[in-house]
Amino acid sequence: QVQLVESGGGLVQPGGSLKLSCAASGSIFGIDYMGWYRQAPGKQRELVATINSESSTNYADSVKVRFSISKDNAKNTGYLQMTDLKPEDTAVYYCNAAIKRRPSGLVYGYWGQGTQVTVSS
Repeated sequence: QVQLVESGGGLVQPGGSLKLSCAASGSIFGIDYMGWYRQAPGKQRELVATINSESSTNYADSVKVRFSISKDNAKNTGYLQMTDLKPEDTAVYYCNAAIKRRPSGLVYGYWGQGTQVTVSS
């Protein structure tokens, strides 16, 4: 069974930093693509950042410069480094990944369980 497990959320003051992790486990070859999304109360889920198999990245305009997405292929783990956090970054953050499964090599999409990020003084 393949799972995505997120960690690293919490409470941080404005201007602070957090690093989220999203680890894939199970019988897999690796992560082809990863995206981080967030959903604030009463709002739709929005795309924050993506990274593909060639490590090309994209960011929402609201987080450019402040956030950085990366992945460690050896650890089957993706990261979202968040700096200069603002109260409007408060949301539940979800990772979404396209994972190549063993032994077929077919790629399936998975979601993490979500992790709460709260930015408040």
